Amino acid sequence: MKIFNQIESEVQSYARSFPRIFNRAKGEWMWDEDGNQYLDFLAGAGTLNYGHNNPLFKQALLDYIEQDGITHGLDMHTRAKGEFLQTFNDKILRPRNMEYMVQFTGPTGTNAVEAAMKIARNVTGQQNIVTFTNGFHGVSLGALAATGNSHHRDASGVSLNGTHRMPYDGYLGDNIDTTEYLDKVLADSSSGINSPAAVIVETVQGEGGINAASIEWLRNLQTVCRKHKILLIVDDIQAGCGRTGDYFSFEEAGIEPDIITLSKSLGGYGLPFAVVLMKPELDQWKPGEHNGTFRGNNLAFVTAKAALDHYWSDNAFSEEVKRKGRYISQRLENIVQQYGDGNFTTKGRGMFQGINCVNGELAGKITRAAFQKGLIIETSGADDQIVKFLCPLVISEANLEKGIDIVEEAIREVCAKTDHIPEEKVYFEVA
Repeated sequence: MKIFNQIESEVQSYARSFPRIFNRAKGEWMWDEDGNQYLDFLAGAGTLNYGHNNPLFKQALLDYIEQDGITHGLDMHTRAKGEFLQTFNDKILRPRNMEYMVQFTGPTGTNAVEAAMKIARNVTGQQNIVTFTNGFHGVSLGALAATGNSHHRDASGVSLNGTHRMPYDGYLGDNIDTTEYLDKVLADSSSGINSPAAVIVETVQGEGGINAASIEWLRNLQTVCRKHKILLIVDDIQAGCGRTGDYFSFEEAGIEPDIITLSKSLGGYGLPFAVVLMKPELDQWKPGEHNGTFRGNNLAFVTAKAALDHYWSDNAFSEEVKRKGRYISQRLENIVQQYGDGNFTTKGRGMFQGINCVNGELAGKITRAAFQKGLIIETSGADDQIVKFLCPLVISEANLEKGIDIVEEAIREVCAKTDHIPEEKVYFEVA
């Protein structure tokens, strides 16, 4: 650990939760230098939907490197890029009757968000973007302005502007449709909300606490956007690529975003890769208007194509993820019924779920106890109060069961040592 303590920046985060030196990983497993084995329920914060070092992708990547394939090509045409585009069009877009142009941005999710907001502003001539409470869209300045988390916002050092914050689904209580509020302020010329360029939304807010918008709310949001001629951007960076069961997290709602951002598991192997999908009429960029040296990660094109070929050529993988999601729901519901004095609740959908432990101190004790038992699992939410289940989608049923067993055991032990389980504060009660 000496070299990390000597010269690595204090900004490190995950390393504090898991103070080990890891040197090998396979599927849903990681090993440290001492040979200890850990089940991975973090999965690169959603980057490793297909597991670590997936053998189906590894050989394609090794073959490409062995043949001296293009590694870095800026935005020039390469065979790897062309094959990815063709496969993405054939396996993802066309079967869903989706017509979008594909923009390769810098390889991070936050860069895709920056580009999405920028093109929305350029096309509409409007400046502001509607964002939602507890949203997380990245930490570069434009994306950070759309992010709600004060820990990240306070680190910016400058005023963050260009956005209007609106309440997410459920923020004002279970019986308030916050899209009605959005509709009202957009219709009222004295509301103080100027005509926005776009609305950006996560269908499931990952870092914000595994808050899952209802299908009805998402449909209503699209209706409001179309009524007021506002572009709808879905940030599918963490919730997409199969995490909720379908390739896109919004498919169940049947909505049709104007712009979509993808990253994280898009590259398949954990290699950096991000894109913006936009309706053809929105593709009004001038050449090089939004660029980046690493917007052509050809190694990621190879593994991304392999992921599409192996997992998205039919519905079998999607159905498997949904089945595992139902199992997770069942297990988590049983856990919150047994522990937490009735104050714990479940959140999320598909294989993107969590347990609300009310406060961060309690959730942190649970994840630390789980780590001591061989499970890597993190927290999310404004107060880190959510134990966040983000295991690889390809995890075996036995290891999925084992991982949840570990969490349940950790919860049992922590709750047994806790005199009082806090109750979640209810701000909006229905009389």
